[in-house]
Parts: sequence; structure tokens; C-alpha cells
Amino acid sequence: MRQKLAFIGFGVVGQGLAEILRNKQAFLQKEEDFETEIVAISDLTKGSIYHPAGLDIDKVLKVLRETGNVENYPDIKGLVKGWDSLRTITDSNADTIVEVSYTDVKTGQPAINHCKAAFESGKNVVMTNKGPIALAYKQLSDLAEKHGVSWGFEGTVMSGTPALRMPKLTLAGNEITEIRGILNGTTNFILTKMEEEGVTYEDALKQAQEFGYAEADPTSDVEGYDACYKIVILANYVMNAPLKVEEVACTGISGITLVDIHEAKAEGKRWKLLAKAYKEGGKITASIAPEKLEMTDPLAAISGATNAISYECDLLGTVTLSGAGAGKVETGFSLLIDLININREMKHEDY
Repeated sequence: MRQKLAFIGFGVVGQGLAEILRNKQAFLQKEEDFETEIVAISDLTKGSIYHPAGLDIDKVLKVLRETGNVENYPDIKGLVKGWDSLRTITDSNADTIVEVSYTDVKTGQPAINHCKAAFESGKNVVMTNKGPIALAYKQLSDLAEKHGVSWGFEGTVMSGTPALRMPKLTLAGNEITEIRGILNGTTNFILTKMEEEGVTYEDALKQAQEFGYAEADPTSDVEGYDACYKIVILANYVMNAPLKVEEVACTGISGITLVDIHEAKAEGKRWKLLAKAYKEGGKITASIAPEKLEMTDPLAAISGATNAISYECDLLGTVTLSGAGAGKVETGFSLLIDLININREMKHEDY
């Protein structure tokens, strides 16, 4: 069965997924009986195009590379240009919306409205935006269920590393009593540089910005807000707890000095920015804060921009997963695995 896709947003991540679908087309068809057709792209700055019979992705990428606007795609019969995101969602013939637009993490918009429009139109959504899941998980998951559609968001926590799917599928039957994780690669890179090279926080941050790990305004990363949204997603989805962002105590790493780093080393410990959620007194308590970890802790060995997460299970004990937390291909893969799972569900329903 061929899945028709409409991209809302077509930046690095959207283009990364498009390239994966093009490059692995034969492999995916053979191994998963999985085929896709990109029918629409709507991007606030790169333009909007729609064709019900599908777009030639090579031509789309070539036009975008040469002109910066997909609306310079060659005119053919049936091609529509200029639709905004909501009309693309509701009026296109897409089965699934790939929501990779810019989202304000404080409000979750416009992605929350994109999800609502898609679900109410009977369309699936896959996305990498943290805002809607962190701020409106219950509302949106109920809406998706009501309309019988799928909602995939694996890439919101650790990019393509299956921090959400693994505990739900392969740890099923366990009660997960605690989640601990290094969920922000920027801060882990900074702390690693400070320890290994003896550079100051300011110099390590500058290196992170030069490598593209940190934004010009690094506040969301270094003050722990990015990790905060991720632990809320994990609590809601994995632990089935209605945790809200404002309930999470949040402290970043900007106050960590080289003196702190050296003191920890002398104690045989290592600083990490930890995101934690644990069951306590019948409710979930969560926090983001730098902690000194014993070297025997599996999270202490995670260096550079890598992410990692530990699940405390009642049957299996501690299970730790590590992997990439960002990247064009890695995040594109997170969307791919969500699409593959929708394809599997669609085939199962056909049987």
C-alpha cells in the first residue's frame, strides 16, 4: 500500500526524510512492502506546492537548492501552488502529515493546530516537534483515537534512538518506576569538554556553537528547558502520568565551573545534566539538574553530544539505551520508523 505524504515544513529534517525515502525506496519496498508518495509540501519560507498524483522529489530538491523556493517547481497540469499549512492538511489527498515546522515550545503552536486539523480530517501525523506532546498530549492523543488515526513522535526525545518505542514494545510487562537520562547533547558536549580539556564553560559553549550543537541563543539547552520538555513527554507516554512542564523543577549547567569539575574528578565522579522522573507517593516527580555521578553509573560513561536513557524496571532491573540525539539523517530516520509502523498498522487492518 502506498502512503501519500504532505510535508508541513521542509527544512533540514524534512529534506532529510525526503532523501531517505528516495534513496532507500527499493530497499523499503522489498523489506517492508512500504511505498510512499510525496503529494504536498508547505513551508512558511520555502513556498507551497501540491499535486494529487505526487511530486518528483529529485525535481523538488533541485529547485529548492537552486532557487530556495519550491514554487519554482515546473508547472504541470494539476499542480497547485500557494496553499497555507492548514489548507494543505485538510484539502490535500495525503494519508499522513509529516509535521516538521518550526514550533514555539512555550505554546506548542502552530503544530498543535496542525495536529488537530489532521486528526479531524482523518489523517495520521508523524512529527519531531516537542511542543504538542509536552503541552497537549492527552488532548491530542484522545483526538487521534477518536478519529481512528495514528500519531507518531519518536523523534521528539532522542531523535532516531528509540527512547519511546523501546520501552513501550520491548519492555512491555514491566512497571517502569524511574527514568533517568542525558537528553540534551549540547550540555553533555559542554561538560565533556570542560572535564577532558580543562576549558571554561564559556569556551566549551563557544565550541558547541561552532560545531552546530548549540544555537546562537543557547538558553533552551543550557538552562535545561529542552530536557524538561523531553522528560514530560517520557512521563506522559511511557509512565502514563499526566505530568505538566510547570511541575518539573529545572536547573541548567550555566553555573558549573571548572572548580566544580575538578572537585568531582577528585571524588571519582563526573557531572552530567540529568533528566529524571520517578514514582513517589502515588504520583510522578520530575526534575532537571546537574548531578555528580559515580563512575560506575552507566550514564557517567556517556560523552560528547551522545544521549542516553536508563529505565528502572520491576522485572528486568536497569536497562540503558544510548545513541544519537540529533542529526539530519538520525531525525529523518525517526520519522521513517513512525511511517513504517503506520504502514504495518494499515496492512494489519487490511487483513
